[in-house]
Formats: sequence, structure tokens, C-alpha cells
Amino acid sequence: MVKTVLFGTSALDAETLKEDRKNCRKIGPCGIGEKALYLNSFYFSRRYYVCYRDIRRIFKRVAMSKGGYTGKGVFGSIPYLVVQTKDGREKQCNFKFEEQVDQILKVMEEKHPSIPTHSEKAEKKLRKAAEAEEKKYLKHLTPEANHTVQQLQEAEERLQKADYYKELSYAARQKRIQDNIRPSWRASAIVLLAAAIVISLFGLYTILHHRNTFSLVCLLGGLAAIALIAAVQVLPTGTRNRRAAEKDWQQALDDMRRYLSDETFPVPVQYAHPAVLERMIRIIRQGRASTAQEALAVLKQDLQKMDHTVKVSQAEYDEITAIKPMFLICDYQ
Repeated sequence: MVKTVLFGTSALDAETLKEDRKNCRKIGPCGIGEKALYLNSFYFSRRYYVCYRDIRRIFKRVAMSKGGYTGKGVFGSIPYLVVQTKDGREKQCNFKFEEQVDQILKVMEEKHPSIPTHSEKAEKKLRKAAEAEEKKYLKHLTPEANHTVQQLQEAEERLQKADYYKELSYAARQKRIQDNIRPSWRASAIVLLAAAIVISLFGLYTILHHRNTFSLVCLLGGLAAIALIAAVQVLPTGTRNRRAAEKDWQQALDDMRRYLSDETFPVPVQYAHPAVLERMIRIIRQGRASTAQEALAVLKQDLQKMDHTVKVSQAEYDEITAIKPMFLICDYQ
């Protein structure tokens, strides 16, 4: 119903565009087609399209509030997908869920490996971080440490064969968000929503009967307030509330337990995530631990020190935001 607008220099003919958009792989408000990448506007999904040959770089950008780590704020992280074209333009697409941005970047890496999936600044930081990290590793590990690293690598490969760890991480983040929403915030949001609805209805009524500028201001202001309150995601819904978040977390734990039931896994099931194992491997290679239990204890200490005041690379940020909620809701037990 909404015309798809070209973002770039290479246009597709109407029939090709229609067919490609129809069959594209939809991920959140964007889509990945055979011919082009489809990007959202603020209001409409897949509003724009850009051919792959016009894309110079695509990457994730995250706006992070202090509340994401401390629990003192209403907002958490706000993820964006950024597309830069070869003619110098940039399009930033907002997402509700960071996992969807990661999924798009993963597909782009697989299907279009020639397109960089990090910003230029991030690439430089990643290279420097990799070089600095390599210097921290011991040249020779003890037999016990080598055996532990091998066990952790095998466990990591086991986890990556299924998506249960993604469900576990997502459920932990949602539970963390719901647990940190104070009752006073919900009450305030309900009052504001009711007031916004009344103002919108008043504006609509006066427009129908008087048609003046004040009526239009009331209507638009009320609708904008309703949209803002909904975007904050403080109001409980049938699927977004504490009870539902707890249920999803327990279901994710049960799924992971069943998946690992025949395994002697090196970490507790609530921490079964490839990023956890990868960080434990790095801890051992740095000589800070020799066994899985010791490495997990060091990892917990590292995560407890991580807050909004600590500067990290994008790669480390992705790891921390994926696994720290699991440790927080379990109180690091």
C-alpha cells in the first residue's frame, strides 16, 4: 500500500522490485531480498530499498542509557541498523530488539561477505583490541589449562548447534527489564495514558464540530503522547509483564536442561551461552584460571565490575549485554 522508495543510485524496475520485496526475508522492520536490502522509516516497515552494489558499509549502532546496567532508568538499549552507501549517504533504522539487528548482520556476512559489517571506527578498535588481547595470552599453558580450554571449546560448539542459548539470553533480558520496572512507573504511565486518550478524544470531538487549530493540536498531542508511552514499554500487556517474563525464563531454562541432559556441561545451565564459554577460554589463556570453576568465578568478578562507566569495544558490549542479564537475575549464583 505504501510505495517503496529508492535509497541509493541503482534502481530496480517496478516488477523486479515488487517480486523481490514480496519474497524478501523479513527481519523486524527490515528485509533482505535477493536484489536489495529493505529499510524501514519511522512509521513504515521496508519503506526504502537499496541495492547491494550501492552499499559501502552496514553496521549496528546502540544508544545505551545508564539504566541498562544499573536498573535505575526506564529505558534500556536502543539498537539501530546503519547503512552507508557509496555516494556518501547514511540511513539509520531503529529496532525494538537488538537480536534482529544482529541477525541481519549475520545474514549479510553470509550472503554478502564483501560488505563490511562494522563501522570504520569499530574495525580499527577491533584490530587494536585483538592485538592487545593476544599480548595478554600466555605462550604456554599447563596440561590442565589446555584440557579445560578443549572442554570449553567443545561445549561452545555444542551450544552453537541450536538456538536455545539465544532464547535463554532473550528471556533473561526481558525478565531483567520487567523486574526493574517499579510499580510507581506503571501507575504513572497508566495515568498519563488515560489523560492522553481523553485529550485525543476531546481533540477529535472538537475537530468534528468546530474544526479549529486548537482541536488539531489536542488530537496530535494526545496521539503523540500515546505513542511515546507505548514506546517506553512500561505498561504491562498480555505478553509483557512480570508473570510472563518469569514463565518465559523458566521455559528457556527447561529447554536448555533438556538439550544438555546427556552432557556434563562445564557451567550451570542458567549460564549456558557461547559468549560465557568464550570469555572463560580467554581467562584461562591469560593465566587467570586453570579450571572451568575457577574461570567462571573470575568471569563473575569481571561482570560485576562492568557498568555504564566502563568503556568497552562493540564486540565486548555485545557479549556483555547478551550474558550479564543471566547473571544478574540469578544473583551470580
